Amino acid sequence: MSSDSPNVALFVTCLVDLMRPSVGFAAVKLLEDAGCAVSVPATQTCCGQPAYNAGDRADARAIARQVIEAFEGFTYVVAPSGSCAAMIKIHYPGLLADEPGWAARAEALAGRTHELTQFLSDVLEVDEIAAQYQGIVTHHDGCSGLREMGIKEQPRALLGRIGGLALRESPKAEACCGFGGTFCVKYPEISAHILDEKIDDIAATGADTVIAGDLGCLLNIAGRLKRRGLAVKARHIAEVLAGSTAAAIGEP
Repeated sequence: MSSDSPNVALFVTCLVDLMRPSVGFAAVKLLEDAGCAVSVPATQTCCGQPAYNAGDRADARAIARQVIEAFEGFTYVVAPSGSCAAMIKIHYPGLLADEPGWAARAEALAGRTHELTQFLSDVLEVDEIAAQYQGIVTHHDGCSGLREMGIKEQPRALLGRIGGLALRESPKAEACCGFGGTFCVKYPEISAHILDEKIDDIAATGADTVIAGDLGCLLNIAGRLKRRGLAVKARHIAEVLAGSTAAAIGEP
């Protein structure tokens, strides 16, 4: 990497770290292929979203401070997750607004934080993708990425540059999958009903693969697809863009 390469820190996310490390490796490959110098701060942990969603503001603030300290000094912070990126970019400034010593640092980090496809498309303006993917795919828009981060066209623009890939839109691509972090635990019956409507919509497209940018959504969708006996693969967009050969989510 040259000395003027964009200095990027990857926020790996808990689910990627624990459940699907291949997404993290794919994100690093994409960023490096685009000319970035990528670091993965070893002190990073959770973004604090579970605590925040559960109303535990004290722990959410403590986690936010830790994340800010871990990621200061980098030009950009990139996460392969719309929900984690939104937590840092949208919610940290509000969480720490009453703490003068931290408020400015939270705002500064928020201004440098991006979701992966947003960063590749809007900041780096990537216009070439070397990967190939033979199949028909449909894209699920995660709630946080879509509604908080404004991510809609970016993943579709990138997918459109993959050879062999045919994107087939579902009428309800923007509908929630029912995961919602702690929502699926607190309200399992409602969550399952929402998810079944999402699965019906995916199946109706005839796609062989569903793609999304949030691993929580994909784990939820993949589990229900498997339980209903539907042969639709679930893949994170980073894996598809990077040409990853990892098994589909939910497969051994």
